[in-house]
Amino acid sequence: MTLLLKQIFAFFKLLNSDTGTNSLAAGLACGLILGFAPFISLQTFIILFLIFIFRIQLGAAFLSAFFFKFVAYLIDPLANIMGQKVLELPGLRPLFVSMYNAPLVPMTRFNNSIVMGSMIISFVLAPIAFVVFKILIIKYRATIVARFRETKYWKAFAATSIYNWYCKYDKLYGA
Repeated sequence: MTLLLKQIFAFFKLLNSDTGTNSLAAGLACGLILGFAPFISLQTFIILFLIFIFRIQLGAAFLSAFFFKFVAYLIDPLANIMGQKVLELPGLRPLFVSMYNAPLVPMTRFNNSIVMGSMIISFVLAPIAFVVFKILIIKYRATIVARFRETKYWKAFAATSIYNWYCKYDKLYGA
């Protein structure tokens, strides 16, 4: 429980920092794909590889993956129906047979109807989620953070020696 709270606080710290909105939004969108994918699968390793190669926030991805696992559980009946329809298409049968006989592709578990449906849903929703998250982050920073920093309580707290010590500690050690 404390690990989850620590991740949530770290995410809010990222939201309030000068971290790029693209990096945060991409992390949240990658978390959507991670949340819909099976835990140990080729999709998970590919997304983690992309997170490490590009400048994508890992904490945002893991936090959103945690929450999207619950959403994926709720959407499983719809994913099952969608995946079953796709897997039973006669025109795609030769493609699926060749994919199943390929060396690494069966690790995606694409032959499972829930996994196939979840994969389709997550790949369709990820670009939409990226745009929505980016807009929400920009609006959050422009309205809520700006208003909060203008309050007299924040100004009084920012003038204390505790806050100055924290800023110096954060700059030196990156807590």
